[in-house]
Amino acid sequence: MNDRIIEIVSNGVVAAGSSFLPDKKAVYKRAIAREKNSQARWTLETILENAVVAEENHSPLCDDTGIPHLVLDVGPNCHVTGDMLESIKEGVRHGLRKLPGRPMAIKGDDAQRLDQSLGMDDDPGALEAAPILIRPIAEDRIRLHIMMFGGGPAIRAKTYRVFHKHSVDTVIDEIVSWATEGTKLLGCTPGTIAVGIGRSHYEATSMMLQALVDGTYDKQTQLEQRITDRVNAAGVGALGLGGNTTVLATFMKVGPQRASGVRIVCMRPCCCFEPRIATVELEESTK
Repeated sequence: MNDRIIEIVSNGVVAAGSSFLPDKKAVYKRAIAREKNSQARWTLETILENAVVAEENHSPLCDDTGIPHLVLDVGPNCHVTGDMLESIKEGVRHGLRKLPGRPMAIKGDDAQRLDQSLGMDDDPGALEAAPILIRPIAEDRIRLHIMMFGGGPAIRAKTYRVFHKHSVDTVIDEIVSWATEGTKLLGCTPGTIAVGIGRSHYEATSMMLQALVDGTYDKQTQLEQRITDRVNAAGVGALGLGGNTTVLATFMKVGPQRASGVRIVCMRPCCCFEPRIATVELEESTK
C-alpha cells in the first residue's frame, strides 16, 4: 500500500470530523446576525463556538462521529489502481483511530450484524466506509472528498418516487414537505438540505452525495433558494427553538431523467454539523 496516500486520507478524515469549511463558518455568522430569537441566536453562537474549538483541538464536532462516505474525482489521464483503493481504505481506518471515531462497527455475519447479537467492535478503525463513488473530472488529478454521515439525518432522510405531473412545482412541493417534516423530527438544526434527483434510487442517492460535495453556502440556485426559504418559513429554528434559521442552505443536483411520470428523489436533512467534509489531493498527472 501507499504510505503517502494513507497519511493524506487519515488527516482528511480528522479534518472532516473536526472542522467547518470557511463558507460554513460564514453562513453561521450571517444567520447569527439576522436571528431575532435570543434562544436561537445563542444556539447558533454555541454551535459555531463548538466548531472553532473542535478545529483547534482536532477533536470530533459531535459524539456521533459518523460513517465515512467517499467521492473520488479522477482526471482523464489519471489511473486508479486496486492498491490506491486499498490505501484509501487503510487511510480511513487510521483516521478513525486518530480522530477518534466512536466505535460503531457491528460484529458478526449477516444475521448477527442485523440483530447486533455480537455487539460492537471496540476498534474505531473497524468501521468500514460506504462504497466509494467515482466520477470523472476535467482536471488531470485525483481528488478525494471525505464526508462523515451521522445517524440522525439518515433516520430522517427519504428516497422515494414523486409523480411530477409535468410540473417542477409538484416536485419542489414534495421535497419541501419531506424536508419540513424531517427537520422537525431531526432535533439538531439548523441543517442543510441535500437533494438528488435521478432515474433510480441509486442514481438519486449518488446525486445527493455529489450535491453535498459540490454545494457551497455562498451561492444558491433559484430552486435551492425556494426550498431553503419555504422550510425556514415553518419556523422550527435552531434545535427546534423557533426563529429564522431551520436550514442554512439547500444543495441539490439533478441528474439525467427518463421519459416517465415519476422522478426518484433522495432528500437528506443534514444536521447542524453536516456536511462534515474534507477534500484531499491524492495524485496529479505528469502528462
